[in-house]
Amino acid sequence: MSRPRVGVAVLTMGNRPVELRALLDSVAKQREAPTRIVVVGNGAPLPALPEDVIGIELAENLGVSGGRNVAMEKLRDCGDVDVLVDLDDDGLLIEADVITRVADLYEAHPRLGIVSFRIADETGLTQRRHVPRLRVDDPMRAGEVTTFLGGGHALSMAMLDETGGWPDAFFFTHEETDLAWRALDAGWAIRYEPELVLQHPRTSPARHAEFYRMTARNRVWLARRHLPALLVPLYLGTWILLTVARTRSVSGLRAWFGGFFEGVRTACGTRRPMRWRTVRRMTALGRPPVI
Repeated sequence: MSRPRVGVAVLTMGNRPVELRALLDSVAKQREAPTRIVVVGNGAPLPALPEDVIGIELAENLGVSGGRNVAMEKLRDCGDVDVLVDLDDDGLLIEADVITRVADLYEAHPRLGIVSFRIADETGLTQRRHVPRLRVDDPMRAGEVTTFLGGGHALSMAMLDETGGWPDAFFFTHEETDLAWRALDAGWAIRYEPELVLQHPRTSPARHAEFYRMTARNRVWLARRHLPALLVPLYLGTWILLTVARTRSVSGLRAWFGGFFEGVRTACGTRRPMRWRTVRRMTALGRPPVI
């Protein structure tokens, strides 16, 4: 294929203007410049942006999924982007060849759908939850995986045209898995490339007040939307056991189970269970869709 044109999208809630500017400066220092850069203010006004950056201010917070869909549609409308790179607004590109490496990967692999970056803090440490596979002993091991990291990744626009974008109703948590499962079922590949680094402060997802509820609700929606009927109780049963074993907060458990039953009783969107060949492919890649 011809050299892919790479666009960059950043979602912000307006509360990290210093970090956002540092990220945009790191994008500007890339040896191969992105074709377009879009910053979406998710229910918040945007600070002053560089002249070459497209700013979009949303009247309300649409969540991670909704905000990223707005950025995706803007880049699609521009008509000159083949690969979309999403970056967290408090992240930083510490190398100047990230856009080049992304373009190289997609140029070499036409059916490459998603590339997951490595998330590392300022000391170079990658947290266990930021390694997109079950075996997390070596965060530097590249290869095909079954999901990807929301903080830093690249998406094929052709893949998005085929599979659809982010699941708006998810708001945040598990939106990456929903997109990843659709991509895998459509025959696209997902790669984890640890040499592509987004430096990001060490955080816990539980810092968000709605984390437990939305994590549980969206996990139920995932199962209902995408898993063969036989696997739905296995997947949800596994995560009930894991959550009870891992969660030390009584209030957190209460919120989690509230979200779980919310996911059972509320509409989850169109159900399109994945093919059994996709289940076999995910199993061969080390993560069957029961965990």
